[in-house]
Amino acid sequence: MRIDKAIESSMAMSDATWARHANPWSFWTRVPLLMVLTLAVWSRVWIGWWCLVPLAALVIWTFVNPRAFPPPADVEDWASRAVLGERYWLARRDEPIPAHHARAAMVLSILSGLSLIPAAYGLWALDPWAAFLGAALASTFKLWFCDRMAWLTSDMRAAASGGRDQQT
Repeated sequence: MRIDKAIESSMAMSDATWARHANPWSFWTRVPLLMVLTLAVWSRVWIGWWCLVPLAALVIWTFVNPRAFPPPADVEDWASRAVLGERYWLARRDEPIPAHHARAAMVLSILSGLSLIPAAYGLWALDPWAAFLGAALASTFKLWFCDRMAWLTSDMRAAASGGRDQQT
């Protein structure tokens, strides 16, 4: 099983959940999660085992977030298109996406994943530069991936309508 599909399965993302997750509030309240998670793990230095409390809250929020907001009135917002693009990306074996988007998304996913290595090392070795720079890089590559997904949504819509939609 692909890791992206495994993550989607673990989140129990139904069509209704994806519709709610397309709400820009859902998107933007997830953006800082990796940095806050890094801070929560780092907090073990200050609060010891009590760091498990914010960690548990973050894990719960990660699961609840896609369900916490109503579906948006429309999905023209950049964040909504990014979420819809993720659905195209995850379904790319069933409905092919343009090769240039697939390559870029894969490269950005790999770069984001690789950025977690220094983040994890920094959290283990208590190296703040590695921990927070790694988390910042991973978040940056994830946002770049999301931008690519918004573009993918525009291209897929244009292709479905025979090119009548404007691309962004």
